[in-house]
Amino acid sequence: MTTRETVQKYLDAVAQRAGWEDLLADGVTFTSYTSPVKHLAGKPAYLEATRRFYATVASLNVRDIVVDGERACALTHYALRMPNGASFTSDVAEVFAVRNGRVESLAIYFDSAPYPKPPS
Repeated sequence: MTTRETVQKYLDAVAQRAGWEDLLADGVTFTSYTSPVKHLAGKPAYLEATRRFYATVASLNVRDIVVDGERACALTHYALRMPNGASFTSDVAEVFAVRNGRVESLAIYFDSAPYPKPPS
């Protein structure tokens, strides 16, 4: 699979809420560039950290994918539905490194303002 095909397949699987985990390398690294910046290493850590987020995805629209060799940037638009029924949207830049048909690293950039805040 090419880098573009791998990224598209991953995002399609996220939208379908099934099978995206299969496209992650065992040693996948993840960085969320919100405040504070969060770094994770390894598939189990990634799955645990993103489980709640992926459960809220109501829909995902891929606006663009730009590819340079084994790296790609996807501009995505998520519609999210929280367990309490609240919903909102989020535009995200997702930067992938792909090797042998697997996501080796993923970094995300997004505005956290629309996300619900935990109680103080």
